[in-house]
Parts: sequence; structure tokens; C-alpha cells
Amino acid sequence: MKDILKEYYKLDDDIEVLESNLIASFVKKNNKYYFVPFNRSKEELNDLLNLNNEIILKKLPTSKFVPNKDNSYFTSINDKDYVLLEFMMSDTKEYNIIDMINFDRMLVVKNSNSLLYRNNWAALWSEKMDYFEYQVRELGIDKEIILNSFSYYEGLCENAIAYVNSTLKKYKISIYEKITLQRKRINYPNILVNYFNPLNYVIDIEVRDVASYFKSMFFNDYNNLFIEIKAYLKRKKLSIFGYQLLYARLLYPNYYFDIYEKVIENKESEEKLIPIINKAKDYEKFLKDMYNILSEFAPIEKIDWIVDKKES
Repeated sequence: MKDILKEYYKLDDDIEVLESNLIASFVKKNNKYYFVPFNRSKEELNDLLNLNNEIILKKLPTSKFVPNKDNSYFTSINDKDYVLLEFMMSDTKEYNIIDMINFDRMLVVKNSNSLLYRNNWAALWSEKMDYFEYQVRELGIDKEIILNSFSYYEGLCENAIAYVNSTLKKYKISIYEKITLQRKRINYPNILVNYFNPLNYVIDIEVRDVASYFKSMFFNDYNNLFIEIKAYLKRKKLSIFGYQLLYARLLYPNYYFDIYEKVIENKESEEKLIPIINKAKDYEKFLKDMYNILSEFAPIEKIDWIVDKKES
């Protein structure tokens, strides 16, 4: 790996490289560098660069794309494209919900023609579900855990799609709804190297990140979850449109489908789904609690089978 980095980026011999399957990190002049696969479409690169440059010009934190010796941002190794990212801060620091709110306040995205937009949730989720259903029929015949659980999470997805469509029909999008820098996924704990990784950036309505954060926190730190939720709702006033879309994203079970995709691709064992499935009833209770909390701020739509369900 050191030879690859030296050849393509003319790096010194004295760097210490930590590597795993052609993914490398190293420190140089107190900055951390990551050599990682480019996991986005090539058509998105210019928009990612423009968005990242906008963030840098505003003196906000982000990783920086580093060109190679040929002045290209792509370096091809074994027919796979990689990029080098420079991270100019403590990469292991965590961002909590207040940090995320403060960052969002400093950045409003203006490019309405960007390929990075992901705010057509219902259509994207519907397209994904059609593909997942095909996969289960064609590739899931020997995957018992998926066969026994898929229909439940498919139903949750259909609820989320219907909720988004109902929200758009009833309220339409508010001109006051903030479109900003968001991420494909946020995990808890929210480590800065992931939060400020431009390969994770998308442009979307601002509730995307917090919903992702809360869902991950549910599975990783439930004891502190409602502390973070209440801190967010105390400091962040949304329109009824925003509260509804926050609830819609909480309904959408990406926590199941993200693992499901890796199982179908034979990158994970089916057993990875078991802790998720075992908490299905607890997550229903969470959705009921969130409905009651959000209803204190706005008359959001009720899903009867969740809110009216008797606790056993």
C-alpha cells in the first residue's frame, strides 16, 4: 500500500500506513488521510467536489479530496476506483445532536440542480422495495431468517411510503423547509470521520440526519435516546411538514434493509439480522412513544396499528 500511495501521490517514505483490504489511513503533518473505495456514481463526483468546496470556503469542517499525480481524483487499483481524503481534525471525536443542529445552522445548500438530491423519498423507497422483492424471490430461497422476517419490514416500508405521500398531498413542501447537507447514513456514536466524509454526503431535508441518528441510537444506546430526542425538539422548531417527515423516516426500517443487502450479497451472515428482529416489538413501542411526543408539537398523522396497539 505504501508503494501505491508513493507512486500515485508522491508521498514520503516516512508515513505509517494502516491498511485493510486496500483501505488505508495514515498521518502526515498532523492531518489524517484515508485511501478508500469511491462508492458513489462517477457522475456525482463534480457535485461532491463543488459541495465540498462550498463547505471549505465557509471555513466549515469537512474532509478534502486530494488529487493524484495525474491531477485526477480517481486512482484505479485492480479495476476499482479509489480516492484519497484528507481529514483536518480529530477523526475520533463524536458529534451529538446539539453539535449537528449547530452545524446545520451554518450551512444552507443552494444548488438545486445537484445530482446529490435525495428528497424524493417515497419514489426511492418504492423502487428499492420492488428490487428487494425481486431479490427475495430469486436469491433468498435458502435464507430462512430473511424469508421469515422480510414481509414485516416490507410492511413498515409501505407505511413509511404512504406517510410521505399523505404528507406531500396534505401539506406540500413548505418554502421554509430547510434543504441542507445531509448524509446517506449516520451511525451512533456519530464519529466525525464519518460525519464529515464527503462520500457520505447527500442534499436533503434537514430531518434526514437526525432520524438516522435516532434510529441508530435506539439499537446502540437506548438509555440515553430520549434525552437526545428531547434536546433536539427543545432547540429545533419544525413545521408540521417537518414533524411528519421526521416520523416518516423513523418508520422506514433502513436498519433492517442495510444488513439485508449485505446478506444477499454474501457479505454478512443472516444471523446479523437477529438482534434487529428481536427488537421489533420494542421499536413499535418507540414509534408509539415518538408519535405521542411529536403530537405535543404538531397534529401529526396517526398510524392506528402502532399507536392503538395494546402493550403486552
